[in-house]
Amino acid sequence: MNSKVVLITGASSGIGEATARRLAGAGHRVFLGARRTDRLATISAEIGGEYHELDVTRLESMRAFVAAAHERYGRVDVLVNNAGVMPLSLVQDLKVDEWNQMIDVNLRGVLHGIAAVLPIMREQQAGHIVNISSVSGLRVDPTAAVYSATKFAVRALSEGLRQESRDLRVTVINPGLTESDLTGGITDEAVRDAVRDQMKIAIPASAIADAINYAITQPPEVDVNDLVIRPTAQG
Repeated sequence: MNSKVVLITGASSGIGEATARRLAGAGHRVFLGARRTDRLATISAEIGGEYHELDVTRLESMRAFVAAAHERYGRVDVLVNNAGVMPLSLVQDLKVDEWNQMIDVNLRGVLHGIAAVLPIMREQQAGHIVNISSVSGLRVDPTAAVYSATKFAVRALSEGLRQESRDLRVTVINPGLTESDLTGGITDEAVRDAVRDQMKIAIPASAIADAINYAITQPPEVDVNDLVIRPTAQG
């Protein structure tokens, strides 16, 4: 197998952690980024990876993360733009700070990742960007208007980048209800309780990690653009 250098944002828990464990187990060299460096240190020690503190909302932090990985390995084959937040609420509640947080992490963070790796991948004439969207990027439900807006935007950005690229591969992963820490960011108690009730049918984060592994291990001429993974029981 051709071992790849894979950078993963939001790697301290949930889909990011599961992806790190899956890809490291498959022989890839993983470089983990998140704000919780204590968690990253533990995960990296367990799987044999490397890590670097990362705040995706700051371009300079993302550039430092990518530069550290490039200096360590000499190349960057895959970036998994996974970091995300989901403080759901009704639009009428006007939780503007939470709206801005979702825009900063879910969309601006993805843009920062692309900006940091694209020059390297262009120079290599090869690379793969995996953006984590959501089934909320395919449909809109009450309380998810702003969250969905950020995920629709990630899909639009990914498709535009794909069409502009001939050496670069671009994949959008759209998880349905998946076990993660995202519900912890919901400040509306009623919404949080409703979402946690829905999460009873959630699939493990390892299911999303398997999909990412599938996408990045295809032959160079095969670009897997869009994958939707949801629980069988999800409507």
